[in-house]
Amino acid sequence: MDNTRIYKISFASVYPFYIQKAEKKGRTKAEVDEIIFWLTGYDEQTLQKHIDNQTDFEHFFAQAEINPNASKITGVICGYRVEEIDDELVRKIRYLDKLIDELAKGKAMEKILRK
Repeated sequence: MDNTRIYKISFASVYPFYIQKAEKKGRTKAEVDEIIFWLTGYDEQTLQKHIDNQTDFEHFFAQAEINPNASKITGVICGYRVEEIDDELVRKIRYLDKLIDELAKGKAMEKILRK
């Protein structure tokens, strides 16, 4: 599978969809941000910088300090088991997708954040 197209998608173009998905299910932008902060090590200012700069996924995750507990994220997203995705960048993107999906499904934040 050629994943290079997904590398070049700007994080800012997808971020509103994460928020929209969460809010449709009664969750909040703050919870989406908390998930992103947990996964990437970013803070509010750094996240906003990436949004403003239209940073693509490749650079968004290259500059992140992925949470060591991210490897505990398992399950199926977009038809793939996240723990079996060989491409490291795609796996990180799918980690984020999976966490947002769990949020939208009503899972408790402490479980989403693998505490």
